Order: sequence, then structure tokens, then C-alpha cells
Amino acid sequence: MPETNTTLDVIAVDLGNESGRVYKVSFDGALLQGEELYRFPNIPVTLNGTLYWDALRLWHEIQTGLSAALAAPVRGIGVDSFGVDFGLLDAHGNLISNPVHMRDSRTEGMMEWVFSQVGRAELYERTGIGFYVINTLYQLAAIKRDSPWQLDITRTLLTMPNLINFWLTGQKLSEFTHTTTTQCYNPTLADWDRDMLGRLGIGTTMFPPVVQPGHEIGLYQDVPVYTVAGHDTGSAVVAVPTQTPNFAYISSGTWSLFGLETFAPIITPAAREANITNEGGAYGTFRPLRMVMGLWLVQQCRARWAEGGLNVGYDGLLAHMQDSAPFAAFIDPDDARFFPPGDMPGRVRAFCAETGQTIPATVGGILRCVLESLALKYRYVLEKLIEVSGQPVDVLHIVGGGSQNAALCQMTADATNRPVLAGPVEATALGNGLVQLIAQGELSDIGQARAVMRASYPPTLYEPRDPKAWNSAYRRFQRLITTP
Repeated sequence: MPETNTTLDVIAVDLGNESGRVYKVSFDGALLQGEELYRFPNIPVTLNGTLYWDALRLWHEIQTGLSAALAAPVRGIGVDSFGVDFGLLDAHGNLISNPVHMRDSRTEGMMEWVFSQVGRAELYERTGIGFYVINTLYQLAAIKRDSPWQLDITRTLLTMPNLINFWLTGQKLSEFTHTTTTQCYNPTLADWDRDMLGRLGIGTTMFPPVVQPGHEIGLYQDVPVYTVAGHDTGSAVVAVPTQTPNFAYISSGTWSLFGLETFAPIITPAAREANITNEGGAYGTFRPLRMVMGLWLVQQCRARWAEGGLNVGYDGLLAHMQDSAPFAAFIDPDDARFFPPGDMPGRVRAFCAETGQTIPATVGGILRCVLESLALKYRYVLEKLIEVSGQPVDVLHIVGGGSQNAALCQMTADATNRPVLAGPVEATALGNGLVQLIAQGELSDIGQARAVMRASYPPTLYEPRDPKAWNSAYRRFQRLITTP
């Protein structure tokens, strides 16, 4: 680390499911400090029955935020976003259509069609990616079925952060961590799986070169733009302040991404059966993980309660749990009914009724049911990860917005019977900035970056409690699981 009293600033453009922001990461040679400069909503748009991301609005908001950020000297810009979604460009570099939202219904039935062309086991062996209907591969299959003309005129496919990078720099590249989320990439070949795509009738010339995090790819208003860990979970894992290799993490937000960090993907029949998805990580790593529905459940409950007049923040909702009994009822957070937006409290009650459990009748009862079920599903996923990897887990790190939910953090420590270290909240943006600082030589490697993170944002410790009660609850929960 160079000896200097000069503070260096880099800018993280972080695009999430609910909102985006332009975030400044400052480094004084010893500590990091983050500052949100500009935040904007990410509101999907429905047109003719299709749910889209409003990509041009997002680009306008990013430019607005960068205009403010670049009023002072900065050393770099990096972009990260949610996985799987993408834009298709024509020969002139123009969008053929607004990017379709991962929660759109167009992928219904597409997994089965893909498996009829490329068997499930072979597909997993080729890509190492779990079977989620939102994956890019199934979205492309839906376009091939419903709108093949789009693929006929497509010259370039760019996943969301790479689309923003193209608009910033004019460079058409595909950053590695985000590329792996598509289920179109073969980690054994270290390239797009062109043979598999060809068998599905999907042309392969539209897939751009794959580059690793930490490369300068161009300039935006004379400021270098870097590839970072373009998948937001990849950036969040860079910022995990671990002191041991034997850790697991939950990047907790709308989704809960629960995984390990390894130096090779785990592509085995057991991993396939456990639906482990091997996403790429920074600096030669992979992230074998499972997706759990996450705080989407709470967000949708809160939205429905607000419609009924209970318009309070998350802390206000958590206060309602004080009068609710623990372990009254559970749901499987990953049951398909919980995936689309809508009446989440009603769906929770319906699941409990269908499974012969006590039906939660209050806000506090429903919220406790959701949070306890999330914690118990985390234990289930942790056991699967340890089983398929053989890697022990001594501590669990929770990063992202969910690390502020003290109730869920404590429940997770209790359910998994492991200490939980919570924070940083802004892991994605900070991890984005760390990769830029490593690329510039201000930090030597990810180990040093994580040491700086620990010093800058000491995590909060939650110790496990009452293992007997949680073990009993887990045995009941296991009988309700509807997803492998």
C-alpha cells in the first residue's frame, strides 16, 4: 500500500432490482469510506403484457448521477448489476427492444424445452449453473420461440452492466462474473458454450469477448472505466470482511445469495441435485451458491400492508413481531407461488393452510413466519453446500441490506448454530470500488482489500442461541420443503 495522505475516490454505479445509485468510495491509504451521491428508482414497465426494465430511463439517471460525481476528481468508474438480464443490439449498436425483466412470464415452460434439446445433466456438466427459470439461456429460448426475428437482426448481446459499460465507453465486452450467470458459459472451456447454444438454434456470433474484473476498458469524460465484478453478488463477495477461508456468505437483499468461495466450480451429480449454481468470482475464484427468495417476501408483504393503511418502515414492521409466538408456522420461501409480485401475506396464509399448520393472522405472525422460514432455509442450503463441497464453515457473513435486519441475523445464527458477522451494508458498492483500487495498484490483492474492509466497517457479531428449540423447528421445516 503506498504511503500517502491523499484520498483517492472511485465511483461505483450499482444497479439493483429496486433502485440504482451512484456511490463514491474514498480511500486514504488505510481506511475506506463510502458515500451515496445519487439514488434513483428502478421501476419496471409493463407494455402489451410484457414486463420490461426501463433501460433508457436508467441510463438517463446514471448520467445524471455521474454528472454530479465527476464535478470533483475521481480515479475510476465501475458498473455492477443484478444477474441474467440483457439487451440485444442491432448492427448500429441500438437496442432492438427494451430488456425484458427476469420476472416476466415469457420463460414459462422454457426449461423443459431446453432439456428436450440438451439434457438436464449435460447442461449442468457444461455450465455448472443451477436451474432457475430466470436464467438468460431460458430467456433466449423464449425469444427463439416467440420473436425469432429479434435474434436474426441481433449483432451483440450485452448483459446489463456490460450494456451500461458500452454506453459509457463504446466497448462491447462481457465481464466474467456476470457472463457466468447466463448459463451460456462453459467454465471448462473458459468461453461461451457455442456447441450447446448452436444445438438450441441460438446463434453465437452475438456473444462478445469475455474479460476478467479489473481491466480498464475505456474512458467516460476522461475518467477510466473498469470492469469490476459486474454481478452485484460478485462485488458483494469481494467486500466480505473474512479472516478465514472457511466461511460462507449471504448477500442479502431482494434475493438471498448463499454460497462459498472456491477456486474451481463444483460440477458433480450431487451439486446438480442440490441445484448449486457456480457463478464466477473475482481473482480466479468461483461462487458455488444457492438462490433463496430473500427479502422479496418482506418487501411484497410491506407493499400489500401499505395498501391497507399500514405504511411503516421495516423497523416498524419488525416491532409487530414482539407479540407473536415463535415457531408457529413455516413456509418454503422458494415455493413457486412466492416468485411473482402480489398478495404475499395471502400466499403465506394459504401455504400454511394447505400444509395443515396454524394460519398466522397478524402482521407480526406473518412476518415472524417469513423470517424464521428464511433462517431455516439458510440452514438447509448451508448443509447442502457443505455436503457437496466438503468445505467446513466456521462463520457465516451476511452482507448487503439484509445485514441491517437484526432479527433475521440473529435467527440465522440460531438456525445454523454458527456465529454470524453482519455487514457491511453497502458491500456491493464497496466491493465494486475495491476492485478498481486493486486495478490501480492502491491495494495489492483481495486479502489486503478485505483487511481494509474489516478495519473500515467492523461487522456486528451474532452468537447462536437455543440450539435445541431451533433443531426441533428445523425438523418440522424439512417436512414442508417443496424445492430441492
